[in-house]
This record gives sequence, C-alpha cells and structure tokens, in this order.
Amino acid sequence: MKTFFENQILHLDLHGIRHPDVEIIVQDFVLSHQEELPLIIICGNSAKMIQFVNKALTKLKVDFEETRYGRIRINYLDA
Repeated sequence: MKTFFENQILHLDLHGIRHPDVEIIVQDFVLSHQEELPLIIICGNSAKMIQFVNKALTKLKVDFEETRYGRIRINYLDA
C-alpha cells in the first residue's frame, strides 16, 4: 500500500494488496483523511479489486466516481 500526493490530491495505490485486506484499508484511508477530500484510490485493472473498493465505499456512504477504469475519486462523505 502506497500513499502519495499528485496535483495536491492524496492518492492510495492498492497494487499488491490482497483482496481480503481491501475493505479495512480503504475505510481506514477515507476516514483518516476525510478532511483532505477529494481523495483518489488506484485499484488497477482488476475488476474484482474495483468491486471490493466500490463495496467498501458504499458501506461508508461516500460520494465517489470512477474517473478512469481502475481509478476512483472520493468527492465527499454523505453521512
């Protein structure tokens, strides 16, 4: 798991992360950095990884969009 800033937006790169670990990592990242929205999560080309990230974000009730395949932008928390 790697985090970095690009264009003043914090990114989480999930390359190399095991699928069972995705939900907790994504939720921790979003909740820990909710004051820094928007955030970007890079899933890569794995449809399964994208599905796990979408599920984790839906549980958190955040507004998010897939800006490119494998790249998800979290815009704001709904709750």
